[in-house]
Amino acid sequence: MKIISVTNRKGGVGKTTTAINIATAMAAIGKKVVLFDLDPQGNATTSLGLNKNKLALSTYDVLVNNEKIENVLQKTLVPLFEIAPAKPDLAAAEVELIGAHNREKILKNALNTLSASIDYVLIDCPPSLNLLTINALCASDSVIIPLQCEFLALEGLTDLMKNIERVKKSFNPSLKVQGIVLTMFDKRNKLSSLVEKDVRNYFKDLVYQTVIPRNVRVSEAPSHGKPIMIYDFKSVGAQSYINLSKEVLIREGEI
Repeated sequence: MKIISVTNRKGGVGKTTTAINIATAMAAIGKKVVLFDLDPQGNATTSLGLNKNKLALSTYDVLVNNEKIENVLQKTLVPLFEIAPAKPDLAAAEVELIGAHNREKILKNALNTLSASIDYVLIDCPPSLNLLTINALCASDSVIIPLQCEFLALEGLTDLMKNIERVKKSFNPSLKVQGIVLTMFDKRNKLSSLVEKDVRNYFKDLVYQTVIPRNVRVSEAPSHGKPIMIYDFKSVGAQSYINLSKEVLIREGEI
């Protein structure tokens, strides 16, 4: 089982959409995938058609009440793809875990109990470097960083990379950055091209070749509770995420 965190300290960069659609692509090639929603906003949960206010169990129960992840999992529209959903009480988990023993590795220990039949776990992290995100990074083999093509993107990315390096030194020596994906690219906007050039010059091969464009269909898909690959397979956004997923799977040695 391989564990990948999808993270960025900034919200609204396409983090949840990226996590959902990579998970969908992995399931499409026969991999058994779990998406762990670690964001109290529960956007991944809602985007996959679940009502976060009607959940009996959630990722909060896994972290705080030692609930087994198998008891929390919900099926999605995609065969082989399940989600451990989140609801708003997850926001309280950080406070409740402060005094816990080995608090940075609670999620890691929980994920270790998952069935050996699971091929991948993707963790949709909250948009901040808090105890929840640190738990995700401590549990992960690698990190995917969605980066919006906007002003100051590089500055925020540099800070995030430093934070990942700190977690690597203190808690998880094997953690690596799998790649950086440029999102919300607007070819009509010169700034997007400048940001892409700067990021590629600085981070070289760490940046995926695929760029995710701004696309109305991608924005619409969550309101229908579907990944973009199911909502509108032929859309530019869906095809971009398919290409991105191929790159991710190549780096994982699956293709």
